[in-house]
Parts: sequence; structure tokens; C-alpha cells
Amino acid sequence: MKPLLSLLLLAICASLTAADKPNILWLTSEDHSPTMGCYGDKVARTPNIDALAAKGMLFKKAWSVAPVCAPARTTIISGIYPSSSGGLHMRSMVSMPNGTKMYPEFLREAGYYCTNNSKTDYNLREPAKLWDASSGNASWKNRPKDQPFFAIFNSTKSHESQIRARPHTQITKPEDIRVPAYHPDTPEVRQDWAQYYDKVSEADADAGKRLKELEEAGLAADTIVFYYADHGSGMPRSKRWPSNSGLHVPFVVYFPEKYKHLAPKEYTVGGQSDRLISFVDLAPTLLSLVGIQPPDWMQGHAFAGPFQTEPRPFIFGMRGRMDERMDLVRSVTDGRYVYLRNYYPHVSQAQRVAYQFETPATRVWNDLFLAGKTTPAQSLFWRTPKDPEELYDLQSDRDEVTNLASSPEHKPILEKLRTAQREHLAKIRDVGFLPEHEMHTRSEGSTPYDTAHDPSYPFEKILAAADLASGMDSTATPELARLMTDDADSAVRFWGALGLLMRGETATRDHTPALLKALNDPSIDVRIPAAQALGQFGDEAALAKALSTLSALAAPKDHDVLTAMAALAAIEALGPKADSLKPQIAALDPTGPAPDDRYNSYVPRLIENIVPKPQGEKPKGKGKNKNKAKRGRK
Repeated sequence: MKPLLSLLLLAICASLTAADKPNILWLTSEDHSPTMGCYGDKVARTPNIDALAAKGMLFKKAWSVAPVCAPARTTIISGIYPSSSGGLHMRSMVSMPNGTKMYPEFLREAGYYCTNNSKTDYNLREPAKLWDASSGNASWKNRPKDQPFFAIFNSTKSHESQIRARPHTQITKPEDIRVPAYHPDTPEVRQDWAQYYDKVSEADADAGKRLKELEEAGLAADTIVFYYADHGSGMPRSKRWPSNSGLHVPFVVYFPEKYKHLAPKEYTVGGQSDRLISFVDLAPTLLSLVGIQPPDWMQGHAFAGPFQTEPRPFIFGMRGRMDERMDLVRSVTDGRYVYLRNYYPHVSQAQRVAYQFETPATRVWNDLFLAGKTTPAQSLFWRTPKDPEELYDLQSDRDEVTNLASSPEHKPILEKLRTAQREHLAKIRDVGFLPEHEMHTRSEGSTPYDTAHDPSYPFEKILAAADLASGMDSTATPELARLMTDDADSAVRFWGALGLLMRGETATRDHTPALLKALNDPSIDVRIPAAQALGQFGDEAALAKALSTLSALAAPKDHDVLTAMAALAAIEALGPKADSLKPQIAALDPTGPAPDDRYNSYVPRLIENIVPKPQGEKPKGKGKNKNKAKRGRK
């Protein structure tokens, strides 16, 4: 049977080397969930994608890998989870693993004219000539005559920034909106949701324009079309949060008659697929469509073409640093249940990301929470600590507000998803369990992926430390203190210190000597959580030593931007206890060595949070950072 299958695949692939390779068009949009007519949304006005779905097929259960653009796009371009490549943190920059290529390189080698119009935003360094054209003018129209093309057109109309842009001509009626259980039902929230729907309609119109161009050029019968959004809605508690609300995306495919033999095996005209698909599957699927067997290092699974695989039982999500705020969340779904594992339970879902607070709904929601006027479901977003584990049943709880993790009835599904998530982390060698600064320093001269896949890298030991630290078992404090004495690995010591910080005053007081010793740890990343624990929960003498440690690490020029970000976040968390450091913080030069210029805004925002500027005065340091570090560069 296997030889017969191999011969069949070879025959199909041979046919794909002929002149009639399919053209492939990707129509993408930003920051929206399946709030479209073809997905049954009664408020949505999306006639173009609805029509595409009517003659094609939609996937009911498609997930982005990350609930924000840069790591999501990093996944797509590489076929590797960003938590494996090291491209997980917002606007970070690492190199592709040794011996790998981005998917346009494969396509161009196969004879395709590849264009991107126009967003890239990868957390991975691009090769010099990744695309034939990548700009606002890039188009399949510019290709040499009869050359097959792969083209992306990305609409920014539905981006988070557009749902709060005023003035706006309102079309969707705010009273028609279904306000999710986690949002307060206020005029501001309804207006933002209504404007969001209007912007999704504009993104749909952009897609319609591109489909019309294809039809008018006589190419519709020769072109496979995908439509998807890069992650969930731009509204708060969707964007940036790796639950279904932040990861579930619309995904519509169309295979013309000529290429239906390449379609997913369940493809039917006007049909719907229950197959679980993820952004990590896109690169291998593209390669399969053009007759290339996806390489083993790609971590996704093709869902179309001759190399398509059987449906998978789970798909996975993640959250790392979002702008200036560090978090570590991993998630998994089987299509019905969603499991989240919070490795930083001491910080809320709603950490104050400055960009998110520009949305009126975020601000009014925060005001109501601080005034004690939110329901339990609406308070979850702001509450600390988070539950270490969360489990939601999408069938009965579409808004994911009833945590079933402690339900005896749901223990089997909790254990199934917990095991799936744990096995996934081990399989991809998740580098997110290293502090970001240490991820770069350890991989200097190599890449985070290659460092984590080296047999000498103690992944299991680090993950076990993270599990213990974040599990919030109060009896674990002696073991956490012991982890802080681990001579072999600084990341293990980091999780020991962080675990004591998470447990608060009693744990800190019981293990003050160990934390004081950690202030002199060779690793900066161990010193910072130890100092924060002593500053928040220690006595006056411990506070003084903590402030001295943090103030010495807060200047980017003296260390680097990543160290400064961690130290400033700890200082901010101390609140009035760190008031004596405010003159020093106010005078800081926010520039220093960083993995990439895109870090430039983070230190100024943290400084602004600690020492607010007079109204109208702009924070320093928004210009180009001339002191980029070379950490992680090949």
C-alpha cells in the first residue's frame, strides 16, 4: 500500500512541475474574529467573503498561533512556532534556525513570482531578497508573462487602531451589538464594537476589490484563494490574549475546478470543515500545493495538496511579551475545550500595555473595575493573581468566563489538554521559559532554536522549575528556595526567585536570606525577581538593598534595553516604595543596546508610567537607537 501511495504522490508532484502550476492568492486582514456573515454573524456585512465561502469552503476551527500580529506573522513565514524559533516576543528580532528557509524562498525556487502587499512585521530577520516585490505597489500584475504567482494583499482597515479612530461615520447600530460577558455594557463599549463591525466590512470590501481584479484578468479559474485574519478581534480581551477570543480567525479557501484535486480531502463547494488548522500549517500547506514535500523541520501540517496530512487532535496558542509587558501563557484546544496555562499568574490579563489603553472601551472598563462596578465575569481581565490553569467549554461558554479547571466532572478533559500542552512544549523545545535577555545571550553566535535543540540544553529541568514556580502550591517554597542554589543553570534559579515572588509576603519573609543572596547572583535575570520580592514583601533593610539592586540595572546604557525593561517593570510594581528612585528614573537616557530598533518605545513607556511627564510633553528616546546589540545575530 505504501509503495502505491508513494507512486501516486510522485505522479501528482510531477504534474505540478508542468507549466500549469496553480496561482495562489492570499487575502488577509487584521485584528478580527469570524464576525462575518458566512460564519453566521447576523450583524456582519461581509458580502465578498460570504460569496467566496459559498463557492469555496470555510474552516470553522482555525487558530492563529499568537493573539497579536508580529509573532503570528512570524509563524506563517517560517512554518515554525515562534516559541520555538525565539520570535515570540512582540517586535523582537532573531535569526531563522540554521538550515531553514522562509516559504517564499521555496516558492521562488519552484518558479513562482512572489509578492507581498505590503505588511511583513516578522520577528525573524529576512534574507536580502525574500520577495520579488514587497511594497504597497506589489502585485501579481507585474510578473513576467505566464509565470505562476503567489501574491498576498493585506488589508489594514480592521486593525485595532481603526476601531477607535474618530470621527467615524457609524453604520452598524450600537444597539444591535451582542456585548460579550467579559465586557461591561456601556455606550463606549457598544460604540467600539459597532465601529469594529464597520471596519470588518471595509476589510471585506478590500478583499472584494482584489477578487474582482482577478476575475477581470481572466485568472479566477487558475487561482487558489485563501482568506484569513491575522488573529482575533482588536477589542480588549481578544487581541493579546491567547484564548479562543484572541486566536479564533475566519479562514476561507477556494479551489477552482482545475485544482480541486489539490483541495483538502473534505472540500465541498459551500461546505464547512471541522478540521483544526493553525497558522503554523500555512507554510507546509503552500509547499504541498506546489508539489514540494514540506521539510521535517517545519512544525505545522499541510491541510491541502498531495502532502496533506490527517486532521490533528489539538492546536496550540501562546503569549509572550506584549510591548513593554512580560507574560508567559500557553494554550491548547481540541475544538470544543480551551485550556490555558498561566506561567506568570502574578500579573493580570490586562497588564497596562499603553497601546491597548488608547481604546475607549479599555479605559471605561478599567474605571468601572477600579470603582468596584464590574461583574465577576468582567473582573477576570483585571484580577490578580490569575488562576494557574484555565479550562473553558466553548459549547456552553462562548465568552470563556467560567473556569472549569477545578471541576471534578471535567478532570479528564483537563488532564488530556494539560498533557497535550506539556508534550507540545517538549516537542518544540519552547524557548519562552528563558528570560528574554537570557534567550539572546545564550544564543549569541547561533539562534534560540538551535540553542534549545542542543542536547546540552536542560529544557526539561527548566520547564519543571517553571511548573513548580507557577503552580502556586504554598508547600513548594522550600523547593523553590533550593532551586535558587542551582549552580548548573541560571534559568532554574530565575524560576526559583520568581516562584517566591509569586507567593508573596510569607514566602519572601521565610526565605529572605536566599533572596538576599540572589541579589548578587551572576545572572542579572535572577537578581531582578529577587529584588522585586524583597522590595514588595521584605522589611525596610531588604527594601533598601532591593532598590539599590534595581537602580543599578535600570539604565539601558549601562547594560542593555532588555535588562532595563525588566528592572523598570519591577520598580513600577513597587509603587510608592520606590519613590526615592524617581529622580534617577526621570533622568534616564532610555537608549541602549537592544536586539533591534523596534524596542525603542518600550523603555520610554515604562519610565512614563513611573514618572509621568507633564501633559503635552513627549517622552524621550523615540528616535533611532544607534546602539543595537548584536546578541542573537548570526
